[in-house]
Amino acid sequence: MPEKATLERAQADRRAGKSPSTQAGEFVREEMDHIRAGKHGARSTKQAIAIGLSKARRAGVGLRAPAKGKASNRTRRSAQSALRRGGSRRKTSARRSRGTLGALRREGRGAASREALARQARTTARRRGRRARSASASRAVRTKGPRRRRAAARKAARTRARSRR
Repeated sequence: MPEKATLERAQADRRAGKSPSTQAGEFVREEMDHIRAGKHGARSTKQAIAIGLSKARRAGVGLRAPAKGKASNRTRRSAQSALRRGGSRRKTSARRSRGTLGALRREGRGAASREALARQARTTARRRGRRARSASASRAVRTKGPRRRRAAARKAARTRARSRR
């Protein structure tokens, strides 16, 4: 069950007209916090993100299941069932909940580290085209402000200089 604050933040996002993936981001953030706090672990960053997305779907966020061919059949089926669960209000049985938590507690905590998250973001970005990456960067720039923009420009210049050598 997601924390009350997470549900409230996701609902605020929904009222603000933000996309389902933005709403779901709140649940993914909560999951990362849980791993960092030592409540449980995850085998990989991908698994940690998947758990957060599943929680979001179960909480009623309108996040569609991945299209056929985008993810494995098992993942898609799991996402579809989580979406269905989001429509109703059925509680997970205590036995299943305990089993899941027990299995997750045995996993490592490195999946939520900054390095692991950065690695995951880079590999995901690489799958997208150059235009999509550029567009997403220019969207991000809009919320930066002059000081952070200047810092980012300096960093980019340093990176370009390094790759020229």
